[in-house]
Amino acid sequence: MRPNRPKNLDFTTIKLPVMGVASILHRISAVIIWVAMFFFLPLLYISLASKGGFNDIKIIMTENIFAQFFLWGFLSAFGYYIVGGIKHIIQEFGYFETLEGGAVISRFAIAVGIVLSIISGYWVWG
Repeated sequence: MRPNRPKNLDFTTIKLPVMGVASILHRISAVIIWVAMFFFLPLLYISLASKGGFNDIKIIMTENIFAQFFLWGFLSAFGYYIVGGIKHIIQEFGYFETLEGGAVISRFAIAVGIVLSIISGYWVWG
């Protein structure tokens, strides 16, 4: 490797293609899901242990704005993760593998992820 190779470490000047943005969002959503499971699995255990535990968790989720925001973030990340996974499966079958096709399906996946995020927000707060 040449020691005088060009280096661009200013991330504000780097423009990723939409396929790269979709890929990074898919990875970020996976991390959010794993972190959220650390909090949601104990809540699931408590809610399934007794009727009183279920009512306690229900009250927390309906009255605490932080818990609602956390639930919305989890649902948004989970929705995009599923959409991104389906996008990858479609591409594994040989569709949308060109540069133009990859851009189309990546834009579609991001758009569906945004729609799912809006729907989950309406479900949590509506």
